[in-house]
Amino acid sequence: MDIRKGDKVQVISGDDRGSQGEVQRVVRAKWGKGRRAGQRKVAGDRVVVAGINLVKKHQRRTGNVNTQFGIIEREAPIHISNVMLVCPKCGKATRVGHQIHADGSRSRACKKCGEAFDA
Repeated sequence: MDIRKGDKVQVISGDDRGSQGEVQRVVRAKWGKGRRAGQRKVAGDRVVVAGINLVKKHQRRTGNVNTQFGIIEREAPIHISNVMLVCPKCGKATRVGHQIHADGSRSRACKKCGEAFDA
């Protein structure tokens, strides 16, 4: 996957289209069982972006003293196909390419300006 925790992304579709934020968590799809054992459901790959896709959760009081209760606003996961990586150099949402270096290591690169994302 080309998007990792800590990357700056821009939402390209949905209610929050055009807004940018930092990836807090990447949620990978679960592995299949039975006939589809060993195959991942790609439709389940999602990311949690700070300040994007906010939902309200009604949390009731429990016996635990530390539990927050009431109406809690938090970020919900958004599908990975609905976000694009933002290049730190040119500041635009871009597709991700890969560069192979002389020592055999790979790094992600911006398709617009060619700048490497990974140092």
